[in-house]
Amino acid sequence: MAKPRDYELVVVISPALDEDETKGTIERIHGLITGAGGELVKEEEWGMRRLAYPIKDFTEGSYFLTEFTTDPQQTRPLEDAIGLSEDILRHLLIRIENEPVANATGME
Repeated sequence: MAKPRDYELVVVISPALDEDETKGTIERIHGLITGAGGELVKEEEWGMRRLAYPIKDFTEGSYFLTEFTTDPQQTRPLEDAIGLSEDILRHLLIRIENEPVANATGME
């Protein structure tokens, strides 16, 4: 089993959902993460924001951020499940690098 890594997931949820449906969608995502052995680290609700361009005829969406730790092999099934959800307009999953980055001059 690979070493667990830190990830950040941002999802944009359809504004057509009511508050309970939106919370249910987020809970399903969190259930997928924890069900695969992942650990939730941080959750933030960014609220309703205007989209840069229309997606599925919507001009705004509810933004949510989740930071978590999981085995790298679990990210593909998570993204596949998110991609199948019609409630989620867009998502972005990135790995968080824990190593310090040198400044532009290469000196610390």
